[in-house]
Amino acid sequence: MLFILQKTHQPQVRFLKCRTTNLWRQKITFKVRVIICYSLSIIGNNMTRADITKVLETINQNIDAISDESVKSSQRILLNLIEMLLKDNEELRAENQRLRDENNRLKGEQGKPDIRKQSGSQNISSEKERNRNKKKLKSKKKKNSQIKINRVEICTIDKTKLPKDAIFKGYKPVIVQDIIIKTDNIKFQKETYYSPSLKKSFMASLPTGYNGEFGPQLRQLIISLYNESNMSESAIANFLANHDILIGAGTISRFLTQPPEIEEFHQEKKDIVIAGLQSTDYQQMDDTSARVKGQNHYDHILCNEFYMAYFTKPNKNRLTIIDILTQGTMRFTFSEQAFLLMQEMKLPEKWLTIIKLNYTDKTVNRKELDVLLDTHFPNLKKHQPIRQILLESTAIASYQSLPNAVKFLLTDDAPQYNKIALYHPLCWVHDGRHYKKLTPIVKSHQATLNDFVTMYWDYYNQLLIYKAFPTTSEADRLSKEFDCLFSIETNYDQLNERIAKTKNKKDQLLLVLNFSFLPLHNNDSELGARGQARRRDMSFHTMSAGGTEAKDTFMTLQQTAKKLAVNFYQYIGDRINKKYNMPSLANLIAERSQKMILNTS
Repeated sequence: MLFILQKTHQPQVRFLKCRTTNLWRQKITFKVRVIICYSLSIIGNNMTRADITKVLETINQNIDAISDESVKSSQRILLNLIEMLLKDNEELRAENQRLRDENNRLKGEQGKPDIRKQSGSQNISSEKERNRNKKKLKSKKKKNSQIKINRVEICTIDKTKLPKDAIFKGYKPVIVQDIIIKTDNIKFQKETYYSPSLKKSFMASLPTGYNGEFGPQLRQLIISLYNESNMSESAIANFLANHDILIGAGTISRFLTQPPEIEEFHQEKKDIVIAGLQSTDYQQMDDTSARVKGQNHYDHILCNEFYMAYFTKPNKNRLTIIDILTQGTMRFTFSEQAFLLMQEMKLPEKWLTIIKLNYTDKTVNRKELDVLLDTHFPNLKKHQPIRQILLESTAIASYQSLPNAVKFLLTDDAPQYNKIALYHPLCWVHDGRHYKKLTPIVKSHQATLNDFVTMYWDYYNQLLIYKAFPTTSEADRLSKEFDCLFSIETNYDQLNERIAKTKNKKDQLLLVLNFSFLPLHNNDSELGARGQARRRDMSFHTMSAGGTEAKDTFMTLQQTAKKLAVNFYQYIGDRINKKYNMPSLANLIAERSQKMILNTS
């Protein structure tokens, strides 16, 4: 059998010999050779992962039980080689399918439909692992005390059916929630007077909040249904038509996207972002895809525990991030810090020398900078990477010199967030997902991975405890335990590579040991990204700049109101009716931030 496999699968066997440095000459049992050759051959054929797993089950995968060191080393290398080849093969198959689909689309046909598996699909969520030791206490709140009672009705009993000795014992309350949807169409009779001497008419004004032929409650409902309930404009129109409101789709769109209907809300969003940036030393950011008039954009989420703001932009580079953090007032400074950043970003020495001679201690805006570069360095247009380094380094230097610059920017490990803030803490949950993405086929590797993931989240839970009770001695202990945990060597090479990558991020992952107020994860901004994903399900893309700005504004208001436990529907109505009985969200952010500072001091 071995002879047949070697003869029919010479490329795999040659590759095996090459990768294992004359491994074939070492002391490998005949059975192991047969299984390995057969595994390598079927990886290239149309066999499933389950089929390959069955083949591997026929050999002993417990490497530690092997006494012969040469055999132990050989089998370890071979099993890891199978893992590597299977991973490469699955990636190539996926890439091949993408190319086939693209080829079919170019020919006017359809690609393979993306049908989600009902079972067996990979789940990269770490919630179960993180919370496995936590007992969830189910506390059922008594909701009856929170229900507003509009009217009380007495249910009587037919007394003729009662026995003669029945005694009245009072009432047993049963609360039933219901809702009435009805029109409230008003015909205003506006008093009108005419002055012959002035030749002028005088007419009474409509009550505050009434403007045009649709009342404030209707506008309030439309904004709430669209932005909080994710109903499309056509669905809202159908809903209103069913309840005898005659309104066109264009009018609904105007209420949702066009000034002066929503001008005040745009200002509220700006106030929220200013208050949010000042509320804590740290900020969290993430992004997700968006579409504007059929073009790919990115929806950036900026948040902390008090607010959440949305910004749809065509790019997601460092300049975009700085533009969001400066609220459109980005500047560019040629300073010593900027020159150091240029060196770190590998700007060629000749360009650095020229820049230092011509631009030291100069601060300009983007338009002025473009004019300077185009005037003094006309050939720079051909060197876009160099131009990008100049823009990013000077923008970062200018931003970090601001007194209100964000000190801690908590994100995933995406490169566009690097170097912007003084500190860049990373998300433990994002890092943990890389371990969930490992899909070993060898059982011993699976057991090793599960054991390490258990230790990983145990350490994470220790950090949570430290955040509640931080001490210097505990910080030292956790730092040393990090080094021990992420120095572990296993028989699973892909896991070892992943462990080494986590260890290299120690400084960013363990900033919490010095600053215990920092969150350990970036889930807040991810939840914000999920809100944008739900919006994409409802409306594939926005069609105008005004519609995009309105989407960002109302998503900011809705998500911030949710964080502050404010009723979004009532808040919108308060603003539309011009009552202003409810405090602004920006003021609430400032108040709760101050309260948190007082509680922690």
